[in-house]
Amino acid sequence: MKIALIPARGGSKRIPQKNIRNFCGKPIIAYSIDAALQSSIFDRVIVSTDDSEIAELALHYGAECPFRRPEELATDNSGTLPVIRHAITELGINQTDSWICCIYPTAPFVTSETLLSGWRVVESQCATLAVTVATYEYPVQRALRINDQGKLEMLEPAYYRHRSQDLDEVYHDAGQFYWGRADVLMRIDALLCEHAVPIRIPKYRVQDIDTPEDWIRAELMFKALQQ
Repeated sequence: MKIALIPARGGSKRIPQKNIRNFCGKPIIAYSIDAALQSSIFDRVIVSTDDSEIAELALHYGAECPFRRPEELATDNSGTLPVIRHAITELGINQTDSWICCIYPTAPFVTSETLLSGWRVVESQCATLAVTVATYEYPVQRALRINDQGKLEMLEPAYYRHRSQDLDEVYHDAGQFYWGRADVLMRIDALLCEHAVPIRIPKYRVQDIDTPEDWIRAELMFKALQQ
C-alpha cells in the first residue's frame, strides 16, 4: 500500500492560515493534493490536521481526513516524524508492506512527475527512505558572516582562494516530500539520516515558504514557470 500523507496544521503565525491561503488562484494545499491524486500511484491521499477548515478544504479537493491530529502534535514545535507516526498508528496499516509519501502542504512546485520519479529512485536503489534535495545557489564553503565587530569574515577561510567550480557540490533538504517505508519511519530518529537516498529537484522548482517575502517570491516563480 502506498499512502500520500499531507501534514497541515492550523494556527500558523508568521503567515496566517498558511496552509489554505490562496496561492495563484487556489488554496496552496490543493497543489499537493492534486499532485498526489494525478500521480495515480497512491492507494489513499490523506491530510493530517487539527483544523476543521483545513479538513473541509482537503475533502473538497479529493483527499481523506479519517482522523484529527491531537493538539500536542499541532504546535510550532511539532516535528514531522511524530506526525507521520501518529498517522501510521491511526491508520492501522501493515507497516512492513506500506509506504508513506509525506508531502508538505506548502509545496506548490511538487508535481505528479516528481512524486513518481521519487518512487522510481526508491525502487531502483532498493531504498527504504528517500528525501528531496536541491543544490545551493552559491557554494556554502565560501559563506560569509558578520562578526562581533561588524566586519565580514569567511566561515571557512581555507576556501578563500578556491574557485567556485573546484568546490564540491552540496545539497539542502528541498522540503517537498519524503518517501519512506512505514516500519522504517516508525523507528528512525530523523528523516535526514544514513538510511536516506536523494531525490534531486532542480532549484528553480524549490522555494521555502516561511515568511510573507517567501510567499511573494514563490508566486512570482510559479507564474514564471506557468508561462
